[in-house]
Formats: sequence, structure tokens, C-alpha cells
Amino acid sequence: MSPLRVVLVTRRFWPLVGGAERVMANLATALVDAGVSVTLLTACWERTWPREVIHRGVRVVRLEQPALRGWGTLRYMQRLARWLRDEHHEFDLVYVSMLKHDAYAALSASQRGDFPVVLRAEGAGATGDVAWQREGRCGGRIAARCRTASAIVAPSPAIQQELLGAGYPSTRVELIPNAVPIGPPRDGDARREARASLAEAHPLLSLPADAPLAVYTGRLHAAKGLSDLIAAWRVVDLTWPAARLWIVGEGPQRRALAEQIEDQQLSGRVVLCGAFDSIDDFLTAADCFVLPSHEEGMSLALVEAMAAGLPIVATDIEGNRQLVRHQQEGLLAPVGNAAALAAAIGRLLADRSQAAELGNAARRRVADEFSLAPWTARHLELFERVLAEHRAVGGR
Repeated sequence: MSPLRVVLVTRRFWPLVGGAERVMANLATALVDAGVSVTLLTACWERTWPREVIHRGVRVVRLEQPALRGWGTLRYMQRLARWLRDEHHEFDLVYVSMLKHDAYAALSASQRGDFPVVLRAEGAGATGDVAWQREGRCGGRIAARCRTASAIVAPSPAIQQELLGAGYPSTRVELIPNAVPIGPPRDGDARREARASLAEAHPLLSLPADAPLAVYTGRLHAAKGLSDLIAAWRVVDLTWPAARLWIVGEGPQRRALAEQIEDQQLSGRVVLCGAFDSIDDFLTAADCFVLPSHEEGMSLALVEAMAAGLPIVATDIEGNRQLVRHQQEGLLAPVGNAAALAAAIGRLLADRSQAAELGNAARRRVADEFSLAPWTARHLELFERVLAEHRAVGGR
């Protein structure tokens, strides 16, 4: 029997790395390890980038993406659809990240190429795919096409409910929560090495070996509550002047956050680190992880932090409660309450024993419920079922 052949599609990919991109990278590697033939299609955002590379053992093909907004998207969609039509005999199934332009192009190509398409929704609330389809340009047309997919993966119950509320067929919405690799437990040596590595990468990331460090990783968007976190850090700083907050990621709120940091005289104490290819060193170097979001589906960044054994401070919202139980894997604080965030962070910094207990419990929970092996198996089961259904109605 020939191995399964899957094409993964994500418009952004390494070296442009966010949560959705890390999910696809993890899945691609796990599928290859399981004996699946994988090609990953993405956009070529810079002319100097090679059009084909091997990333973590996976073949990555970059398609033309002109810089002009609007025209660049249209050109990428055309190239994606053409590639899928031209190469349709070389793969069995296509799996697309996000219910946006890539999904529309892949589903259009499938009508002529006779292959099934599975979609993966990303994000919940104002930053999610369903909201984008409701508000974005051509979003309604794209949504109508996305509802014809063979299956739609929801990585959290919140996203699943949004999809169902938006008219996606319940028989084709599949709940497969996010999963992450589980590395070795952190220890003092690993923490020191990670801090040294980051300091070497940039002087702003230098700090004493014993200085407390809190980290956020993710998109810089208003819905992430980062203004609340910076306001909270003004309070933390009064008691813990040696402590540092590193905010890792990029997004539309960067300038506003930089201005807030300067206005509150926190320059150097709160650092906007930018985006990094890997966040592993940040998580290893940290003493706690903070997620102050106003809304979330099921945050991959939160799962990654838990897998690293970090104690968590997160807002008390549904998506976070699915992962963190108050005083079991972390501490939950009311949404939009800077004082409560500051108190929770201060509690972890003051009580290292409790912080270690919470971090160890967080890591155990992710290892038990959100590890890569069962997650990969769930995807493979879904792909095989979709292919069987496709062939049963006369597909190749």
C-alpha cells in the first residue's frame, strides 16, 4: 500500500513564525515521522528567498507573493490553485491552515483536480477566522466556499461553537485540540544557558541570572490584553524592581504598547522583543508565563508554556480555563483587571515553591492531554476517513 500523500498549505511559514505556523510545522514533522509524504506550500514573501527548501525534514515550496497589497494576495491565490491543479496526481489530500484566501483557492482547485480539502480554523473571537469571514473583504464569499470543505478542524470548543454558529455543517466540524512537543524538564542549568543565549542574541535580552523573568508570547493585538499587562507591571515593578517582562511577538499594537511602556517609565523593565524563529529559549529562561487575553480559543502559546513547565498567570476566560485550573496549573485573574494580574504575578515571584508546583502540574497536564502522538493519530484518522468518503462517491 502506498504511503499517504498530504499537502499542507499555510500562507505564512518559517522564517515568519506564529502560533498557526508552529502548529503546521509540528504536524508536518509528525506526519513525516509517521511515514506520510508531506509537501508544505506557502508564500514567498521576499524575492531573495529560495523557492524550495527542506525545513525540519519537510519539503517546503514557496509560491510567488508580490509585495503589492491586494494584487499580491490575488497572485498568490492564482499560483496556489494552479500548483494544486497541475500536481493533483502527486498527492491525495490537502490540509489548509485558516479559513481565508488559501482555503478558497484550494477548494476552487479541488473542483477540477478531484481531491478532498480539509480546513483548520484558527483563533476565536475578534481575532478568529469566523470574525474575519464576517467582517473582511470578500469574507462572505470565502465563508460560503469554506463550508463545502470535506472537513473543518476546530482546535478548541470555542472555535467549534463559532463554526457551528456560522453555519458550518456539524457533521464535518471535527474537534482536535492543539498539541505540542514535550521536551525535557527545565532545570537551573538550562535556564542559565537559555538566558546566556538570548543575551548573546541582543543586549536588551541581558539580565542577571537570578532576576525574575515573566514572558508573554503571541500576537500583539488589543484582544490579547497586553495594555493591562503593562499596567500591571507598573505595580509589580514597585516590589520587584529587578524583575523583567519580555513580550515576544509582532502585531498591530506594537507602537501603542511601546508608547505605553515609555509613558509608564518601564523602558528596559518591559521589553518588546519582536518575533523569533523559536520561542524555546524564552520559555526556558522564564520564571512564569502570563496570558492576559480578553478572549481566546485554545491558546497554543499557553500550551507551549505549560509544556515547558512554567507556572501560569492567565485571565479567567473560557479558553484559558480549559487548560489552566486556578491554583492547580496556574493562577487565574479577572479580565481587564491590572491590579489582579499584578497580584498573581507577585504571588508567583514571592513563593518559588508554589510556582514550581504549579509549573510541574502544568507540564504533567500537557503531557497527559496535549502531546503530539495522539494529536497526530487524530489527524491521520480524519484524513483516512475523508479519503474513504471521497472515493466512495467516485473520487480518485
